[in-house]
Amino acid sequence: MGLDVSTVRAMYPALADGYAYLDGAAGTQLPAPVIDAIGDAHRSGLGNADGAFPASARSDAITAECRRAVADLVGGDPAGVILGPNMTTLTYRLAAALARDWRPGDEVIVSRLDHDANIRPWVQVAGRAGAVVRWAEVDLPAGELPTGQYDALLSERTRLVAVTAASNILGTRPDVAAITAKARAAGALSYVDGVHATPHGPTDVASLGADFYATSAYKWSGPHIGAVIADPALLEPLRPDKLDPAPDTVPDRFEWGTPSFADLAGVAAAVDHLAGLDAAAAGIRRQRVLASMAAAHDHEQRLFAVLAAGLAAMDKVTLYGHARDRTATVFFNVAGLTPRAVAQHLADRRVNVWDGHNYAWELTGALGIRDTGSAVRAGLVHYNDRSDVDRFLAAVADLAG
Repeated sequence: MGLDVSTVRAMYPALADGYAYLDGAAGTQLPAPVIDAIGDAHRSGLGNADGAFPASARSDAITAECRRAVADLVGGDPAGVILGPNMTTLTYRLAAALARDWRPGDEVIVSRLDHDANIRPWVQVAGRAGAVVRWAEVDLPAGELPTGQYDALLSERTRLVAVTAASNILGTRPDVAAITAKARAAGALSYVDGVHATPHGPTDVASLGADFYATSAYKWSGPHIGAVIADPALLEPLRPDKLDPAPDTVPDRFEWGTPSFADLAGVAAAVDHLAGLDAAAAGIRRQRVLASMAAAHDHEQRLFAVLAAGLAAMDKVTLYGHARDRTATVFFNVAGLTPRAVAQHLADRRVNVWDGHNYAWELTGALGIRDTGSAVRAGLVHYNDRSDVDRFLAAVADLAG
């Protein structure tokens, strides 16, 4: 059956304001079932974890269901789902734990395609350990991350390879499975940033070969919660800093402080929402997620073909990146105008887009645009429709002809 976008859009109260929300790469809106799940959790009464009373038991049940839901979304093991406030915080946490065993002369590989949250934590812990940072470079102007370069970058001293599953500004999807296979053959771990990739199609951690896979629920219609998914056996020997009385089991030992249990309920509801995007999807939740996210991908790509072609036809528009495989994301500038001026013009016409580096610090530097405001980013998610694309193109055409 596929995705019925009018039915999907009706689930999102925020879309009633008449704006075209093309800012999903920075965070999506919430559908009513997610909003209701968060509110219902508060209304039901919640307590801290592991108590003897019903409100505490409800919080424990919410946490367990959140882990199961995230595992169903990405194809992981619920016992290896680490929950936290956001991907950046969790990555710093994991980086510190992994780097405890690094020694001077060890190596870590990062890529200039990545969001800084999958670069700086590794660069900083490597610096403290005396490890060497090696860089995978982006092929410009295409915006591809050539897989072959990893043969020369990897060595017997490589401890970890950090790579994105999709660029948050260019949309580029590198061949993660090939990169992680090379890392594994060299005896290194892989840490895959799936924040931008997860909302745009089916995800399977095993197929990607990711030892660690990071994602953020607020990029796929959930609240501001992050998660890192790994094999529990891989997490078992890691000893992060923690409070002495805090749980020492996996994955709890990586989760500092008391979480927002109501938001965890919202995460599970968001996965259920995604699983239902294709009304014809059947089977267990994991199967429905795969079918629905495939339908979402097809819907986004059909719209994206119109959006990208429309921009490419405008003489004054410069588009960055043209990878063969990418999410429905564009990064562009209009001649003679700053990115902020373009974004403000679109906002005046009720179109939401982002301008700036979007934390793709190394990539915007490599593109040579970071110091001049970088560029404008527009992206599609499953609740966008043709009217959003048409309004966006008309607004840009006002400036670019």
